[in-house]
Amino acid sequence: MNGVILRWPVPIGTTINAQYNKKVLQDKLRPAIRKKRPGLLESGILFLHDNAPVHTARAVTDVLPVYKWELLEHPRYSPDLAPCDFHLFPEMKENLRGQRFETEEDIIQATKVAIKNLDKYSYVTAFKDWLQRIEKCANNGGCYVE
Repeated sequence: MNGVILRWPVPIGTTINAQYNKKVLQDKLRPAIRKKRPGLLESGILFLHDNAPVHTARAVTDVLPVYKWELLEHPRYSPDLAPCDFHLFPEMKENLRGQRFETEEDIIQATKVAIKNLDKYSYVTAFKDWLQRIEKCANNGGCYVE
């Protein structure tokens, strides 16, 4: 709810698989949490992934308990329950609308600025919306219908 912890552009030509995802969790996300949210690693992490194979692979799910990160369940086939999909990406798109980019670096910098321009209230709203969507899904027998 306090904003983005890690913004990690995937290098061109990189295959996103379970091993890559595990490496990002270990080498990028964990240190970013330690730096940006001191004490959070010790107090416990609730971790939300969708059900994409790269997120549900054993290499990834086995490392989460090692770090004492609790994986929240995510209903199948419900991408509209991920705050990035229904909140962060649409807001970023709005900030980037109409711009043209010449290089990959231009895109990276523009997305960095777009993320920085999102205020804290925006994240609080996203998580309140997420809780309402999760509740709706639970009340609907595990199915989410918008």
